[in-house]
Amino acid sequence: MSGPNIALPGQILGASSSNELGSGTHLHNDQLCASISGPILTSKPSNSSKTSKAPKLSISRTTGNLLPEVGTTILGKITRTNPRQANISILALGPTGEHVCRDPFPAIIRQQDIRATEIDKVKVAESFRVGDVVRAVVISLGDERSYYLSTAKNELGVVMAVSEWGNQMVPVSWREFMDESTGAREARKVAKPV
Repeated sequence: MSGPNIALPGQILGASSSNELGSGTHLHNDQLCASISGPILTSKPSNSSKTSKAPKLSISRTTGNLLPEVGTTILGKITRTNPRQANISILALGPTGEHVCRDPFPAIIRQQDIRATEIDKVKVAESFRVGDVVRAVVISLGDERSYYLSTAKNELGVVMAVSEWGNQMVPVSWREFMDESTGAREARKVAKPV
């Protein structure tokens, strides 16, 4: 993956036994998690520290006054869905979220903008769920309330999902994520890794 590795709030960064707690992170069930959005910084353990040999993980809060433009790739979190569209909060700009937004921008992914083919068969509920982290592209500045986004390319769609049981999921195909703990599969519009 090119560019910095970006974390979003609540994202699991690793086991607390193999990583040291840094700024912008917290512990949850023996896992080191991101508290804020931003690039993940890894610092090597200091030689003077005799207690820890683990690297320290921190999240850097980088902010800017950048605004999404038509053609900008974004990372955002699904906040609400209905049969016609998914509402999303834009959290970062760039394919890997290089530029974290100071405040989230409201946006909409309409049913017809989810996939490039078989548009009439697309179901919003089978593409996105509330809490999914999505990579999308701005296709219109929209109205005064929301930007319009599209996930109609292979590299666009859900990049991070949590199962109904609260477990982190992994993509297993272009349209399914799997909960590794339970083996349950859930339908999503999966983004091809960049």
